[in-house]
Amino acid sequence: MCEVVTGRRDRPDAATFAGSGKVEELQRACRLHDARTVVFDHDLTAAQIRNLERALSEGGPEVRVYDRTDLILEIFAQRARSHEGKLQVELARLEHLSTRLVRGWTHLERQRGGLSKTGGPGEKQIELDRRMIGERVKKVKERLKKVARVRATQRAARDRSGMLRVSIVGYTNAGKSTLFNRLTRADAFVADQLFATLDPTTRRLHLGEGVNCSISDTVGFVRDLPHGLVAAFRSTLEETVQADLLLHVVDASNPRHDEQVDAVNVVLAGIGAADISQIVIWNKIDRIPGAQPEVVRDPCGKILNIKASAVSGAGLEAVREALAEVARETDPHALAPAA
Repeated sequence: MCEVVTGRRDRPDAATFAGSGKVEELQRACRLHDARTVVFDHDLTAAQIRNLERALSEGGPEVRVYDRTDLILEIFAQRARSHEGKLQVELARLEHLSTRLVRGWTHLERQRGGLSKTGGPGEKQIELDRRMIGERVKKVKERLKKVARVRATQRAARDRSGMLRVSIVGYTNAGKSTLFNRLTRADAFVADQLFATLDPTTRRLHLGEGVNCSISDTVGFVRDLPHGLVAAFRSTLEETVQADLLLHVVDASNPRHDEQVDAVNVVLAGIGAADISQIVIWNKIDRIPGAQPEVVRDPCGKILNIKASAVSGAGLEAVREALAEVARETDPHALAPAA
């Protein structure tokens, strides 16, 4: 990152979102740092992106402009590893692209058709583009349905086992995959980066004699997550919707953790998972001086949150005990703990 430019307006400028003064400031910043990319932390229209790129590139090298959705889609495209993940990202990008065709092309007057001198105007290029995107979207959705059927079969098998179903959710980069690996001894990909995990991973977790659960690591959330991504990742997010319990992992060391908790809860409400029981895991306490593992319960004894560190392992035994406690309450066949 070279420079951050901020501003405040009563309403976005219809042509460039930021207004002429800020556009000039952005242009100067691009020249100063020889920057070729500008990212807006807002959604822009196709016309605004086109106008901004034209203004910022005037008299200098070409500058590309990305809005918030463009950036998130680009990150998702780089992170996707599995066949399903790549299909989901492609679907989201195609559906996003379909909204950018209006007034976003320079060749819209090209037409096809007209077999004689009096032939009709035929099909405009924008109509061809829409149709091609629509056909590709249909094919991707059909392929995703096949993958979803396989996932549903696997989920049904877990349901028949009667085990507690747990999903790990949270803001991106909160430490979900690290916690998942520590609990299950799995090797899910872990990195200090946004959306490191796109593909859900489910493992059987042994919690003690006669007590087990299935636990899933899921894609991280972020504020203002594009609706197209939520829709495209519907089959993946069903692991969350079908869960009996959510482990909501929060980066306790992040000064904006309250905002991140709210953002995650907004997404959970949007996919129909707002009423699923949660245990909040205040993760990364190893980064907070003096912080110690702790289990917080309400007056009725229900676990509300656990302070822990997935990296150091502090507090993870309490997490396992909490899961075992809920599993015994959920599964009547589970053995009670020894007296």
